[in-house]
Amino acid sequence: MFDHIADAMKQPDVIRLDGDLYVVRFEMMKLYSALEAVRQLLATGVVKPGDTLMDSSSGTYGYSLALACHKYGMKCRIVCSTKVDAQVRHQFEMLGATVDQVEIPPGPLVDKMDQGARLERVAHVLDTEDGVHWMQQYHDAIHYRGYRECAELLQKEFGGAPLTLVGGVGTGASTGGLTTYLRELNDDVELVGVQPFESVTFGSDPVEDPVASISGIGSPIVMRNVRHELYDRVHWVGYARAVGATQELFRRHGLFAGLSSGCNYLAARWEAARAPGRPCVFIAADTGHRYADNVYARPRDAWNVDELSPALIESLDQLAYPWSVMDWGRRPFHPRSKENQL
Repeated sequence: MFDHIADAMKQPDVIRLDGDLYVVRFEMMKLYSALEAVRQLLATGVVKPGDTLMDSSSGTYGYSLALACHKYGMKCRIVCSTKVDAQVRHQFEMLGATVDQVEIPPGPLVDKMDQGARLERVAHVLDTEDGVHWMQQYHDAIHYRGYRECAELLQKEFGGAPLTLVGGVGTGASTGGLTTYLRELNDDVELVGVQPFESVTFGSDPVEDPVASISGIGSPIVMRNVRHELYDRVHWVGYARAVGATQELFRRHGLFAGLSSGCNYLAARWEAARAPGRPCVFIAADTGHRYADNVYARPRDAWNVDELSPALIESLDQLAYPWSVMDWGRRPFHPRSKENQL
């Protein structure tokens, strides 16, 4: 029995899809990091009950933080993306959160300007208001800690067998946290990161995606929670490929999931095929509900995931749209941000 809905919602399901291909499917993965981060902040006295916790979010972290604040009796403030619709904003507010949504003039650069605008708003609040703690999901390593529990679950499911984990990089906390704790339990865990084009995180920013950027798995700003030396390989996936793979994941397996899950599915199919007998687990971090009116409403694309393969590259200057993969080799990397940041 659970004491709060957030504790129930964070629990994932591990599902075998085909052969050596598995998915760890969440209703809301970032609840792991938000719940543990708030618990730790209270336990160490960094914040006290009733304080305001604030962060920037394109959706899932904001929802997770609102639920964590609801559980622990904290005030919550979400500086949210232009992509967060009225329905989600109302849910934030009903949970007691204050919603501060950035406004950007419509146009082709709206996606690329969004994250920088949100951080500018966060900086303004911190400069002008007292009693607000910035959660820093992009930078504070406290967000790694919640994934120990999930790593122990995966270790139990696979019995310590060699494992390949595939997930969107995003802030770095989910794939980084899971892998850090998995490698404490198992010395044969490969981590495969998935990125969009135009992200500075693994250097794809010079390559434009002609359709759209993918929220949540890449960034125009440098995120200190990304530890590049954890990653064995990196896949870069374009928006059109991501949409087709997300639709196919639902069509073939009945898994109604978000756009990052489609990217991960595409990469994990390739990873599983290249290493027969080795379990390959990809992350489906949230459900597909917020994509119902765009990704799932689009007509079927005229290609099949079985017929797709990535460009195999050896250096970043060979990056090729719409899908590339490179052995990263757990090496460091120092991306250069194109946006002002805190």
